[in-house]
Amino acid sequence: MSDTKQSRGGKARAAKLSGPERRQIAKKAADARWALPRATHEGTLTIPGIVPLRVANLNDGRRVLISRAFLEALGRPWKGTYKRTERPNFLDAKNLDGFVTDEVREFLEPIEYVSERGQVVTGYRAELLPLVCDVYLQARAHNSLNPAQQAVAEYAERLVRGLARTGIIALVDDATGYTKLRARSELQAILAAYVAPELLPWSKKFPDSFYEELHRVRGWRYAPGSNARNHYIGKLTNELIYRQLPEGVLEELRRKNPRDPEKGRRRFTHHRFLTDEVGNPHLEKQIVAVTTLLSVADDWQDFTRLFVKKFPPGPGDLFAMPPPGDLAEGDSPP
Repeated sequence: MSDTKQSRGGKARAAKLSGPERRQIAKKAADARWALPRATHEGTLTIPGIVPLRVANLNDGRRVLISRAFLEALGRPWKGTYKRTERPNFLDAKNLDGFVTDEVREFLEPIEYVSERGQVVTGYRAELLPLVCDVYLQARAHNSLNPAQQAVAEYAERLVRGLARTGIIALVDDATGYTKLRARSELQAILAAYVAPELLPWSKKFPDSFYEELHRVRGWRYAPGSNARNHYIGKLTNELIYRQLPEGVLEELRRKNPRDPEKGRRRFTHHRFLTDEVGNPHLEKQIVAVTTLLSVADDWQDFTRLFVKKFPPGPGDLFAMPPPGDLAEGDSPP
């Protein structure tokens, strides 16, 4: 039956459906469409000597090349609508069977997704591209290719020269502009694990021994049970404890727990904004580690040497402290 006759038959059957039946069919189609992964970023991947390839990032974390891009990358013409077969048409040849490894087969399942324009598109995992190149190059090395496939192998060789398997993910992300979002998304995942959405009840996290040893190595007087602190205590606590949590956590704590503009102090302790599952356990381990280093140090210089060995400082970390026993103007030891 021709495509024209099939189209007419489909329209005739649709005309016989009742309104509720048509709505039910439309709903099923919409549900199926919304169940598909969606492209969050799309772009063009440029590899020297190869035509530009359409690529995308999906909302489930996969990176894909559209099925047409695989043919174009290998110098093969696009022949119209993709047709699902047991193996994609760029590998559908019996003389390639012996070179299709289990690793290749893991990526042969086509992926249907919704493009940024709302169209349903078929593609394959980006990791498949260098693996397909390996298939053709291995077949060529064993003199198993026919003349037409020799040309494909030449394209495969160009690809592997401009494309490392471990680099395909980064190349796709750069092409789509996803790299910056990926970094932000990873940071948001860390913050979600460490920083609680709501203020937790107060509980004592810093033992007296932490403050006692900190005062000792700094050469400051310590009054047990006193909550009085000079302002360096807060700075040191941030640098020795909170700064050692994953990057971005301290900044997020400062954002959620700002200073009172009138009093100049924060209303809450930072640890009340940390999660019980991840944030506070990490905090407690850091406090124990630092307290241990403080307890074995002879003085501030000795502690600094031990601390930077255990926790190498990053750029801008606060270790340009006044000499032990010296306080900045306006400070008074507790």
